[in-house]
Amino acid sequence: MGKVSAEDQLREIKRGAEEIILEKDLLTKLQRSIATNKPLIIKAGFDPTAPDLHLGHTVVLQVMSTFQKFGHQIVFLIGDFTGLVGDPSGKSKTRPQLTREQVAENAETYKRQVFKILDPKITQVRFNSEWLDKLDAYGFVKLAAHANVARMLERDDFKKRFKDNVSISVHEFLYPLLQAYDSVVLKADVEMGGRDQLFNLLLGRELMKDHAQEPQVCITVPLLEGLDGVQKMSKSTGNYVGIDEAPEQMFGKLMSLPDSMLKRYYQLLSSKSMAEVDDTFTLVETGKLHPKEAKARFGMEMVARFHDNEAAAKAREHFERVFSQKQAPEELADHTLKAGEKVWLPKLVVDLGFAASTSEGKRLVSQGAVKLDGTPVTTENFDVPSSGTAVLSCGKRKFIRLNYK
Repeated sequence: MGKVSAEDQLREIKRGAEEIILEKDLLTKLQRSIATNKPLIIKAGFDPTAPDLHLGHTVVLQVMSTFQKFGHQIVFLIGDFTGLVGDPSGKSKTRPQLTREQVAENAETYKRQVFKILDPKITQVRFNSEWLDKLDAYGFVKLAAHANVARMLERDDFKKRFKDNVSISVHEFLYPLLQAYDSVVLKADVEMGGRDQLFNLLLGRELMKDHAQEPQVCITVPLLEGLDGVQKMSKSTGNYVGIDEAPEQMFGKLMSLPDSMLKRYYQLLSSKSMAEVDDTFTLVETGKLHPKEAKARFGMEMVARFHDNEAAAKAREHFERVFSQKQAPEELADHTLKAGEKVWLPKLVVDLGFAASTSEGKRLVSQGAVKLDGTPVTTENFDVPSSGTAVLSCGKRKFIRLNYK
């Protein structure tokens, strides 16, 4: 615990944080941790309401990894109980409740994905059903006594819904209290979450005070902009990079990232130290390192993290072969094909707008004008692979990225 000073630890932690409440409290906790050789308990809760994670979700995991690097105890809390309620944070209407079976299935997927960032050997995985299932009616009433309706309506999302006469279910008022109670049970030193979680995190501080515990430090992390550099990364807007995506697809998407966003992605997602990141962008700013090369290095780091080094090298080689040597544009539209299905190429090129009719499509195929990853397709029919990507081109100016799923 004593190898890295509290000040240096704080500097690295702040790199991925948007707000720390209170920073002086965190410094005190870090100093005490070093003096007593006792790790801090770092809590982050994840409700497994959806099975897939993207890079935007991993911002908080990256800061957790930083804490872990300094020897602190990470508690990866799976909200299998609170997931049944549904977090109302940032929602304009009541979330649909999931079944226990859905939550359990998603939780297993979460664990597999997060351990690509956190070290599973030293990460404590807890489920809040361990203690919340044991709360009887009396326990819930006691817990509810720690908050009032006026305080709950201070939340922007609740306030807006109340003003717009949109339904707020009673169980949604319970959610922040249940999350706060998790911190009491775990005796958390630090709780982390997205910016939209701040109300819930602060309520944890208050509930810990009510239980005569030292209040946790709250750390919020920024919401990562997606590949468009504007909107929050989201599957619904299509500007995301899924951490389970094929290596070529992941690398290709990251190479389409605007240069203006590259430093932010390095700061929030790279495992390199801030000194290394600063050195990289000093080289970029002085013209000694091309932004495209800095982007490729970042893309390889991400592919290696979620796959392996060999996959990263192959993904870069694939990109350079298809895009650099064949002069394909680096920003491509995407088209998804169902893995395992049979595709008639003349019909596909019509669907993609590359040909006006299937007869024209057949002629283009026979002439070798239709290519996959730069290689002419020699047959009109092909079986869609089980996963991965390919660039379909027709002539010198028509390109599209095929995603096999």
